[in-house]
Amino acid sequence: MNARTDFYTASPDAMKAMIALEVAVNKLGLEPSLLELVKLRSSQINGCAFCIDMHTTDARKAGESDRRMHGVAAWRETPFFTEREQAALAWTEALTQLSLTHAPDADYERLQAHFSPKEQVDLTLVINTINSWNRLGVGFRKIPAL
Repeated sequence: MNARTDFYTASPDAMKAMIALEVAVNKLGLEPSLLELVKLRSSQINGCAFCIDMHTTDARKAGESDRRMHGVAAWRETPFFTEREQAALAWTEALTQLSLTHAPDADYERLQAHFSPKEQVDLTLVINTINSWNRLGVGFRKIPAL
């Protein structure tokens, strides 16, 4: 796979805005390990190798075990995640695959049971942001370093 346009140099102002959004969502108060699990799951669905690599590394730094990181791809079939984490992962999948799921009521009800209204909005913004990064990474073939 060949890298395409370097989006950082092609549009520095746009990337400054993306970086500012990333910094902001990381300061909204959600648990760092939860943020990384959500970012990892979205990146897996979108097939963004660069972001999978980055968020696996970041999740490990946030205290995540290899077992849980490997299990996030099949989180519904594992006992590794809390109900709150499961609600976040379900919401992540629903919004990442929005054209297929249309954000089902069941996933929203699960989210509502474990997240305050502020946290619901904050989590949704985290999901939106990682999906934007994934589209940049996949679209422009951002490749992880060896």
